[in-house]
Amino acid sequence: MARTDDVDQIVAAWQVQRPDLDVSPLHVLSRLTRVSAQLDTARSQAFRDHNLDSWEFDVLAALRRTGPPFTLSAGTLATQTHVTSGTMTTRVDRLLERGFVTRFPDENDRRGVLIALTEAGQRGVDGALKDLLEREKVALSGLSSSEQAQLADLLRGLLDRL
Repeated sequence: MARTDDVDQIVAAWQVQRPDLDVSPLHVLSRLTRVSAQLDTARSQAFRDHNLDSWEFDVLAALRRTGPPFTLSAGTLATQTHVTSGTMTTRVDRLLERGFVTRFPDENDRRGVLIALTEAGQRGVDGALKDLLEREKVALSGLSSSEQAQLADLLRGLLDRL
């Protein structure tokens, strides 16, 4: 017997109430929404355990991924974290207050500003990343390696089309 869940019940109800509509996308996208909400909760907890907000992790992780000296321009940080330059300025100011980053003029661009990860910022992001990956491994543990690869490919294709 095939497994069912609440999405199946929702789709079945819509099929009865709106037989004129093709509600089949709900089978995939409603489940993605539910998975996303649960992952957001797990991610947020991993970050909270290291006294970080999600946005703080995003900025610190962007810096950490660059490798030594863990420095990016404010504009590149804004682009990589999908926020406006004004939002990035506010975020950098808050990270400066917490001692997670430093800010200094870009010697190659008089108008530019560079942001660098501090040791405290690196400790925070490294710890949160380790915990996050442990939680995400548990979340995926019900899928084989080949199923995980197939799911990643399918989601990559979906993202590409969106």
